Amino acid sequence: MELLSSSSLTKQRLVAFAVLCLSQALLAACVFGQQPEMPAPKAPPVDARSSGAENASGPLTLQEALALARQNNPQCQAAVTAAGLAREDRTQARNALLPSASYNNSVLYTQSTPFAAQATGANSVIFIANNAVHEYTSQGEVHESIDVAAVANWRRASAAAAIARAQQEVAARGLVVTVVQNFYGVAAAQQKLEAARRAAEEGNTFLKVTQDLEKGGEVAHADVIKAELQTRDRQRALQEAELALLNARLDLAVLIFRDFRDTFEISDDLHAPAALPTLEEFEQLAARDNPEVHAALAATLQADHEVLAARAGYLPSLSVDYFYGIDAPQFAVNGTVGGQKFSNLGSSILGTLNLPVWNWGTTQSRVKQANLRRDQAKRELSLAQRTLLAEMRSLYAEANTALAQLEGLHRSTELAAESLRLTTLRYKNGESTVLEVVDAQNTFSQANNAYQDGAVRYRIALAKLQTLTGVMTP
Repeated sequence: MELLSSSSLTKQRLVAFAVLCLSQALLAACVFGQQPEMPAPKAPPVDARSSGAENASGPLTLQEALALARQNNPQCQAAVTAAGLAREDRTQARNALLPSASYNNSVLYTQSTPFAAQATGANSVIFIANNAVHEYTSQGEVHESIDVAAVANWRRASAAAAIARAQQEVAARGLVVTVVQNFYGVAAAQQKLEAARRAAEEGNTFLKVTQDLEKGGEVAHADVIKAELQTRDRQRALQEAELALLNARLDLAVLIFRDFRDTFEISDDLHAPAALPTLEEFEQLAARDNPEVHAALAATLQADHEVLAARAGYLPSLSVDYFYGIDAPQFAVNGTVGGQKFSNLGSSILGTLNLPVWNWGTTQSRVKQANLRRDQAKRELSLAQRTLLAEMRSLYAEANTALAQLEGLHRSTELAAESLRLTTLRYKNGESTVLEVVDAQNTFSQANNAYQDGAVRYRIALAKLQTLTGVMTP
């Protein structure tokens, strides 16, 4: 339907603006008052010194390494970019529901009819659709469209933004596990290197002891050979420990720094106390802050809105356009005809109501597609909830087991060190054999390595808990 008003009626323009304002208010009340609420994912804690932590002096802490990794890791930044894009999509979908304003200018030159000019004394146009030989249009336009599909698309975009936020959280928490593994891998490699150096020095000392005892006739030459073999094994172990530390440092450097560097030190808190939350606290945090479940919930909401958008194809849509300006044979505010001046300014309103009648079942097909997607989203939500329950038990049991074993591993290291000291003294006094000393040395090395690996395992287990709870244990 189309209504054209007189150019001299100001009241009609006021009525048109009132209609647009009323439609906007009704649309805002219907749409924005029912905006879907999605729980915002909890951001991982960041405790870096500043954005310039890469150039900060002093040992690098774990929190600083995490902050640098979030800034420089491409996968994490890709998730941040995807969340930003989804947020802008939501903004664009929301803006599509609001009135838009534009200003249009056009000039139309048309061939005149000379015979008609001779008969009537005025130029007339050849084409029926043209109003004059020279026609100038300069009008402002306000457009508003009321469509259920646009409302559903906006809500669907909001759910998609929530999914992107949850996936960003998943990427950030997954990065935490990788950083913790590499960070404490460096710390453990440093501890193992120190232990390998001590073992190499003790092997050299023990070789000298056996050589001295052989010169005194107290032990056989076989003891010297065994001690020398053990010393060479310790030297090779030292070289392997140095290589392992180098590789661990390079892996961490590539992960957290924007440019390549290997001249950094880390704050070694591998064996610092780190409390494990209680099972009740862990379950509450995991049920509330798990990003995978948030993403699955948002996907279900998105699928619901897709069904609504598909069903909107059965409903009519209404659009209103209001124009104000000139549409005259002169590009001027005022014109003259027959010596009479008049205003070229005028307004018009165009209202359009589209009624869907027949599209060969396309709308029905879209509804079926949307229902299939919604059913799949519900299945994935159920799977995410079941997976969360299984991961809660598995990860907490892993962390609890690692913590329980850590104390025993530490005690085993102390006992192995004491056994090595006593066995070496007994050998010097002729009360033990060289095989017992070698066995004690091997036992100490194995116990120390197991202790370092156990500490790293516990730290990684705590980091994995963050993938469910979002809380980083200090």
